[in-house]
Order: sequence, then structure tokens, then C-alpha cells
Amino acid sequence: MSDAWKLIIGYLVFVNLCSFAAYGIDKYKAKKSKWRIPESTLILLAYFGGALGAFGGMRIFHHKTLHTQFRVLVPLALVLWCAVLGILIWLTLR
Repeated sequence: MSDAWKLIIGYLVFVNLCSFAAYGIDKYKAKKSKWRIPESTLILLAYFGGALGAFGGMRIFHHKTLHTQFRVLVPLALVLWCAVLGILIWLTLR
């Protein structure tokens, strides 16, 4: 595996763990009526590569699942990142 792929995989693992944690923290804070993570931040985490973590966080923590923008934008980010990774793999194997 090349160093570039190690860097890409490391980045995606990190951002997905952060995204998953952010959804869990925001759900906890919602229950405790404390300061919340802005919705724009949660969505941006998905578009910066944390879409799988965001999607998992939504499902596991049952958080933001009724908000239309999250039900549309997070899966869209996941599809876009899958396409990006698919293209990168295709270009690598060419």
C-alpha cells in the first residue's frame, strides 16, 4: 500500500471517528439541555469525509433522524464519498 493511500485511509478513519463522536456528544447534550454542536458543523463533518461516521451516529444514537436536511444531506455525502473513493481506486488500478 502506498503512502498516499495510508494517508487517505488514516484521514478518513480519523474524520469518521470524530463525526460519530460529534453525533453522540450532541445527542447527550440535547438530553441534558446543554450547549449543542451547530447543525452546520455536523453536516460539514459528513462532507469533509465523515459521512459514514455521521450516518452511523444518526442510526446508533437516533439523533437528527427526523430532520429532513440530515436525512437527505448525510446519505448524499456518503454516496459522494463512495464515488470519490471509487474513482481514486479506479485511477490507482489503471
